[in-house]
Amino acid sequence: MAIHRERPYGQSNFLVDVGDGDAESAAAGFSEVIFPPFDADLGDAHETASPAERAAPLLILRRGFTGSLDLYTWWDKARRGRAPKRRTVTVRLLADDHETVVAGWRFRTVRPVRLSYSPLRANEAGIVMETIELAFDKVEML
Repeated sequence: MAIHRERPYGQSNFLVDVGDGDAESAAAGFSEVIFPPFDADLGDAHETASPAERAAPLLILRRGFTGSLDLYTWWDKARRGRAPKRRTVTVRLLADDHETVVAGWRFRTVRPVRLSYSPLRANEAGIVMETIELAFDKVEML
């Protein structure tokens, strides 16, 4: 599905579907996606790798906090051992027209491992940021 062109695509036009099928809702309004390195399966070499090398890759999603508790609820259920069915998270890169999907990444069997919020500072005007870190078993480009 990736659309090739001579000029590189910008990084600011993208949509994220956190597994609920609604990538255009306000709750899906992520301002940053941090991809992990996509390592090859090393087979037997995996057994001799260091713990850091064996650690599960994490997809990091960041957005301004709006009061929506959807990410907190998902994370809270996972930490209490009542995790819902693992999700498929899809990130779609958009063309300059903000409509055409030019590439995508689908993350399978996604589960939340960490939820964090930016510091609250009385002497600074800024946005409270909400960050969720997600483990996954498989990634594929669309």
